[in-house]
Amino acid sequence: MTRWLLWTLAGIILGGIVHLGTILALPRTASQDAYARLAPITAVNTMTPIPRPTAAKALLPFMDPSFAVAVCRYDLGNGPIKLTAPVSQAYTSVTFYTRRGVAYYGINDRSAGRRTIELLLMTKAQHDDMPEDSEVTAADRLIIESPSPTGLIVIRALSPEPGLMPMAQASVAAARCATQTQ
Repeated sequence: MTRWLLWTLAGIILGGIVHLGTILALPRTASQDAYARLAPITAVNTMTPIPRPTAAKALLPFMDPSFAVAVCRYDLGNGPIKLTAPVSQAYTSVTFYTRRGVAYYGINDRSAGRRTIELLLMTKAQHDDMPEDSEVTAADRLIIESPSPTGLIVIRALSPEPGLMPMAQASVAAARCATQTQ
């Protein structure tokens, strides 16, 4: 009887290890992640509005139809990225993702405290190479360090009512994402 229980316990443990390994490896082996889905319709280091999802078709999974969305596929190989996003009347958020879809930073209009969200996105090496300016404080210049040289910036603007969707779409369409010039 104990021999049978030991074999059963070993099978359960082995099954758990295989299950956990599969779950952890699946995102790295998926060929149609968000970055790959957006590559045909977006240019690198350019903000691109995403079409609203319908019941039959959505470009990305779990898109909320009450949000206007714009995406910037960034590549920090040519230098830091400057992001400028105007704040909509209802709610605006900016989220940063690595190439593999891991969210590493997010900011919204309430925490920005301004009518425009402005920030610089760069790698740690690019940040270390920046000259220190004693007159510019951290509050004046928001710098985000990216853990990877490529990834996604997603801007979402809420439309509290269907009739206000053009206002939210105009807000995300006015956002800019471009390589910073010195």
